[in-house]
Amino acid sequence: MTMWVFGYGSLLWNPGFNPVESVLARLPGYHRSFCMWSIHHRGSEEKPGLVLALDAVEALQCNGLALAVHPDEESRVLEDLRERELVSSAYLERRLQVDLNDGRRVEAVTYVVDPVHGQYCGGMALEQQAHVIAHAHGGRGPNAEYLYNTAAHLHQLGIRDPDLDWLSDRVREIRA
Repeated sequence: MTMWVFGYGSLLWNPGFNPVESVLARLPGYHRSFCMWSIHHRGSEEKPGLVLALDAVEALQCNGLALAVHPDEESRVLEDLRERELVSSAYLERRLQVDLNDGRRVEAVTYVVDPVHGQYCGGMALEQQAHVIAHAHGGRGPNAEYLYNTAAHLHQLGIRDPDLDWLSDRVREIRA
């Protein structure tokens, strides 16, 4: 059985592997949002940034990309993803059912936020998110770069995310 990975943030533009297949997909019951403090990749402990996470919201769905892993690379890819995504235990690794745009339903490795973890910050106002993102910087670069890259790749895929569009515009204003 093929191992699939569900991408909704940086995995869209930097999966860390070459997928053998990429298909637009929907994950029911979750919402993409900047609901996790970043103290490593896009911020620091002194000045945390924000990263996207999947927050459980039963009535919503998250549109993203299902990425199929070559069978010979599954172990390495899973190890790399765990090192990258589970650095602070704020994400939980789940295998969830995603609906591919071509009609298939597959199980995908998916990283969702742990709502009881100290880095969880769901419900933050967009204006506050914009100010955090505009000023934070971490080991993988500026928080704003992460936002801009994700928003741009969502546009390229034809996925609308009005919150990310608003945040991109607002962060550019703040940083100008």
